[in-house]
Amino acid sequence: MLTLVTGATGQVGRRLVPRLIARSAAEPEDRVRVLVRDAEHGAPFAALGAEVSVGDLRDDGVLGKALAGTDAVVNVAAAFRGVPDEEAWAVNRDAALELGRAAVASGVRRFVQVSTNLVYGAGRGRPLTEDDPVVPGGPMWGAYPASKEEAERGLLALDGLDVRVGRLAFVYGDGDPHLAQSLRWASEWAASQRLQVVHHADVAQGLIRLLYAPGVAGRVYNIADHAPVTAVELHQVNGVEIPAAMNDREIPDLWHGVVSTGRIRRELGYRPLLPSVWCAVDSGAL
Repeated sequence: MLTLVTGATGQVGRRLVPRLIARSAAEPEDRVRVLVRDAEHGAPFAALGAEVSVGDLRDDGVLGKALAGTDAVVNVAAAFRGVPDEEAWAVNRDAALELGRAAVASGVRRFVQVSTNLVYGAGRGRPLTEDDPVVPGGPMWGAYPASKEEAERGLLALDGLDVRVGRLAFVYGDGDPHLAQSLRWASEWAASQRLQVVHHADVAQGLIRLLYAPGVAGRVYNIADHAPVTAVELHQVNGVEIPAAMNDREIPDLWHGVVSTGRIRRELGYRPLLPSVWCAVDSGAL
């Protein structure tokens, strides 16, 4: 199986691709191709054994060449925190849907769409499941959740393509600065407000399970660890003093973004390698 990965140079992609290449090395017929904007950014992946296709995901003329001969796609490409809303819509929805249509035209059999647990919106008083309605919104993340939700819906509606969706929690680890960046929001939260997280190692194993699993066309899976981290713990992990005002704040939504991993555990055998941030701390995996 030849798999095309988009977004290979982003925080998720650059950590996923080496793990996917290592997984593919066990099967002689499995290969990985990455789509990157220039050959220089593709060189580290080529050194690991990946094929490199150069071009911009938003350039329709690039997609046919990038998809030629491929059997599967893992669409990691995303525009989120800090980008203008129009860019989020262009990358997260429009480019994803065009990639899906091009995949159908190229005869690609399987498509893994990387999405986010933020599509759920408000909590439901319990861990969110994949069967819950999605109601993305809120000022913190801009157009990111809504654009991802529309991409999910559009891709799942395509005829002739086996689409699987992985909804990621807040990703961290392997030198990713996300945990430190989380303090820009967590410093304004109540002490016990929680953030559902997932280590890059578990993002990779979850997405690889989605990619290789038979018979899961049209399925959506939450990918997260077992222990949402509180605002206090985020400060502790980052070695930052806990703001005294935290203890006086009320939690607006205790269950916002907190998800169940029951489906991916039952159906795909997923078990977090690092089930909590503190496991990652102890393992030196931050």
